[in-house]
Amino acid sequence: MATSRASYNHFCPAARALEAIGGKWSLLIVRDLLGGPRRFSDLRRTLIDITPKWLSARLQTLERDGVIERQASGQRDVSYRLTAKGQALEPVIDALIVWGLDYALGKPRAGEAIHPGRALESVRRYLKRRGRRPARPVTWVLRFTPDRSYTLRFDGKRWLRQRGEAEADLVIQTSPGGWVRFLSADRAGRARWLERSRVAGTSKAAKEFASAFER
Repeated sequence: MATSRASYNHFCPAARALEAIGGKWSLLIVRDLLGGPRRFSDLRRTLIDITPKWLSARLQTLERDGVIERQASGQRDVSYRLTAKGQALEPVIDALIVWGLDYALGKPRAGEAIHPGRALESVRRYLKRRGRRPARPVTWVLRFTPDRSYTLRFDGKRWLRQRGEAEADLVIQTSPGGWVRFLSADRAGRARWLERSRVAGTSKAAKEFASAFER
């Protein structure tokens, strides 16, 4: 599939940046590669609706522009990773996540794919970018199914996200759709969500959790 680069015919750093990485899917590919190298199949799995032809075209464009590079460890074992130029887009992705969570998220749409791990990684970036620093280390567990849980932790210096469970101040059992409803609610709606959810932990821990998402 041949793709043409949009040109704004306008000498401006923002316009030039959008010409390079503003195409559909491009920034989401960068978002996924911030977590480390990914194979073509890995990107297809998380980007859901992108066709193989579109993904190939976007990867070729990003590679040509020096945003990503291919790694080959065998004839067929090929992965993609960000170059230094691509890594420099991390604060751009983080700023988009903050703006999106604060102003654009809205309620889940019918048929919309929800990846719990991806949603928790966005939350980790949100809390980091927002400068949320609890007065003490905290550990929160989100349990989506018996075999799919994630731990979100502030260790006193930084926010961390990992697969699986750890000893926690708060354990919340929910569904992927339920978690997105929490994120898209206002302050009062989030408080009601916590009251109705299966939560193990003190009321203080629940308040700390809710307050981390206040604007």
